[in-house]
Amino acid sequence: MKLTPETLAHLPETILTSPYDRQKVTAGIAHLSVGNFHRAHQAVYTDRTLALPGQESWGIVGLGLMDVPSEVQKAEALQSQGGLYTLRECPSGRPDVVRVVKSLVEYIHAPADRLAALKRLTDPAIRIVTMTITEGGYYMDEAGHFMADHPTIVADLKREVPETAFGILTEALRLRREAGVNAFTILSCDNVPSNGEVARHAVLSFARLRDDELADWISRNVSFPACMVDRITPAVGPADIARLNSESGIEDRAPLFCEDFIQWVVEDNFPEGRPAWEQAGVLFTNNVEPYEQVKLRMLNASHSMLALPAVLMGYRFVSEAMEDESLFRLLQQFLGFDSEPHLTAPPGISLPEYGALLLQRFRNKAVSDQLLRIASDSTSKLPVFIRPTAEIVVKDNGDMRRIAFLLACYCAYMNGRDDTNADFPVTEPRLSKEDRALVTDTDPARALDMGVFAGWGLTDNPAFVQLFTDMRQSLQDRGTAATLADVITPKG
Repeated sequence: MKLTPETLAHLPETILTSPYDRQKVTAGIAHLSVGNFHRAHQAVYTDRTLALPGQESWGIVGLGLMDVPSEVQKAEALQSQGGLYTLRECPSGRPDVVRVVKSLVEYIHAPADRLAALKRLTDPAIRIVTMTITEGGYYMDEAGHFMADHPTIVADLKREVPETAFGILTEALRLRREAGVNAFTILSCDNVPSNGEVARHAVLSFARLRDDELADWISRNVSFPACMVDRITPAVGPADIARLNSESGIEDRAPLFCEDFIQWVVEDNFPEGRPAWEQAGVLFTNNVEPYEQVKLRMLNASHSMLALPAVLMGYRFVSEAMEDESLFRLLQQFLGFDSEPHLTAPPGISLPEYGALLLQRFRNKAVSDQLLRIASDSTSKLPVFIRPTAEIVVKDNGDMRRIAFLLACYCAYMNGRDDTNADFPVTEPRLSKEDRALVTDTDPARALDMGVFAGWGLTDNPAFVQLFTDMRQSLQDRGTAATLADVITPKG
């Protein structure tokens, strides 16, 4: 059975749907960059909420931004299915649950019709714009300054119809201002510390490059709530699509799968209104930061701590790597000795219990993510996920082995070859030529001068510099597994 709005009423009994009349739903939310995570997370919470009385005006219109083949295919798939897709939720040790998510009521691929995408954002019905544009999509340098001289930003400022997220947001807000339409709320759902403030800084910086008065109006009228998001959602390849459709019995061109765990913590600051997400499990708070810090410095940091050495050891999937006792112990020790002691637990959360749950989630074979996807763009991820812990450990002269090992693995990863002599793709779009040269310098310590490590204070500690140098040499001479064995062995 093909998945379409027409077949929605004839799904097998085993397929769950949220009980609301989709024909009555209109879009009140626009989402920029509709990736798998958004479809497994924010769209699911909204799907649950639409079943509540009086929530029909909070459907989602998705806006695809990137002009690449995979995004074109996704747009065609979702448009042909009226925005519908199947989601397989995979608990560990229990049967999977398959549901059709109905909250995405419209999809526009901006590169195909940029004016249509812009017009949609000027609709007064759109009161919230959410976005998942990745950690590196905010055009911030190591010091937290907006990269106004980035070629992409420079080019966008010259266009009548912008193409970047911040360009299209700014232009939509300009048009709303001219038309006397209230501003929308902008909600960043990316793994960026203080993501609300970062989104605000990026939008205002872009706007100020165009028009100071417009920037001032945005500053006064647009709210930028912070939030923390969490759900492991693997990439989906052709083999996954075939498997998911075979298991569900539905012909879906855009299926996805995820773990059963889901969490969303949001700052309650929506002047133009919002869905009753709290009735669907969202936690609203005036202080998102403690939840955010725990997630970034434990879950996301552990993902990086696992992915880089695991790729070098020849592993390609998370659950596969978690079967390696040495890698499992590396994460245990990183969480217990490096991360948890330097965090303040939010209300109701035990950090040791949270860490133990993370390791259990990583071992879930049903949602085993691709390590190369997690390792990709580490140049953007390490400063966000690892730096806060690394700064404390190095400054305090603590046990620096795990941090030094990870950063040495990051450098080795740049070679694109693992310890079995198998090549793998290295995706580091934000690594400059100068930094690439530092990675390959004959002096291993020069890599610590890379922009990715700027401000960490690593070179201020001679002991760390020596440890990092030794780790790089050990990875080259003895391999990752042998080096890791020394890292996780307690000091004698």
